[in-house]
Amino acid sequence: MTTTQRILDLAVAAPASHGEDLVLLLSEANELYQQGLQILHREVAARLGGLATADLMAAAETAGMPCDASQDRDEVILLLALVEWEMTPTAMAYAEMAEAAARRGVCLIPEE
Repeated sequence: MTTTQRILDLAVAAPASHGEDLVLLLSEANELYQQGLQILHREVAARLGGLATADLMAAAETAGMPCDASQDRDEVILLLALVEWEMTPTAMAYAEMAEAAARRGVCLIPEE
């Protein structure tokens, strides 16, 4: 089963889940989300790592992420990967699931 399919399955199961069950679904989906982002980050780094710094900054501007000289190349590549990742069905399904859970008062961030 792919990461996307598993997150979609979790998103489908989430509305019928409550309390700790919903937290567990959200936690698994979050882990899969992070894994997917890491994989894409490595791919983006391989694809863009050879670009000149000016070209990398231009790519960030084109993606709608203004960068400044204080950001290093690795940070810009990570941000570009994040922008690309957030447009994937996997990330969108996770975001929708997390938002729906938050509306029901369930969040992975512990209350203080």
